Parts: sequence; C-alpha cells; structure tokens
Amino acid sequence: MAKVEVITGEFTGWSYWDDEPFEAEAAGPFYTRLEDGEPVAAFRAERRHLNGAGVVHGGCLMTFADFSLFAIATHAMDGAYGLTVAMTSEFLSGPREGAWIEARGEVLRAGGSLIFVRGIITGDGVPCLNFSGTIKRLRKRG
Repeated sequence: MAKVEVITGEFTGWSYWDDEPFEAEAAGPFYTRLEDGEPVAAFRAERRHLNGAGVVHGGCLMTFADFSLFAIATHAMDGAYGLTVAMTSEFLSGPREGAWIEARGEVLRAGGSLIFVRGIITGDGVPCLNFSGTIKRLRKRG
C-alpha cells in the first residue's frame, strides 16, 4: 500500500494509506506509526464520526478496528495485499467528540497465508472496543 507521511498538523510524523479511499477519505483519515517499534493507529473523533447519542458510532469504531488489523500486522504482511476474512468485536464504552481514538495490539500468529491479530481501541485512554481478526495474505505487490 502507498503510505503517505503527514508533514503538518496534529498528525505530523504519522502516515496513512492513500490507496484506501474509504479509510483515507470517507471514514478517516486514520493514521498509523511506530512507537518504540510497536504499531499504533489513531484518529481524532469528529462530529461526523458520532451517532445520535453523541458518541462515536459503532460502525466507525469497527471500521477503525479493521484498519487497525492491517496497521498492527504491517510487518507480518511483508508488502503483500490482504483481506479481512473474520473479525469480532465487543463494545466497552462510547468516546465523545474530540476524543483521541487509538488502537494497539499484537499479531498472535502469522502463518503461510493467515495472520491472526487482536487489539484494543481506546478513547482518551479509556477502553472502548476490543477486537480480533484474521487477515488472508494474498500476493506481494509488484
């Protein structure tokens, strides 16, 4: 995927995948970077991310969790394309507008074509979504 590094604003030093229009333009942008060698994904909750109750919409959090699967599994992907084949999640709390939404996690196993990932999304440090998923690694990009 084509990663673009942000050079101005709150997310200076973070990157996003510009060849993912839904995540980069419609739902996000969602950002990723390494902190102490570990992948982290983040975005700032805006009004457009909220539901009628004034908290981040569950669909937005699940979309971000799907993005985060790939951010967390970046090294295991080794430049290959991938597809999410399964994902589970549990909602824990509802972050409000302005919250710093962040995902961290780990690759549990990376086999020949399947990568198993789990993570947690927080809003201003409070857990709001627990998730796990399986990525099907396809061919390397050429």
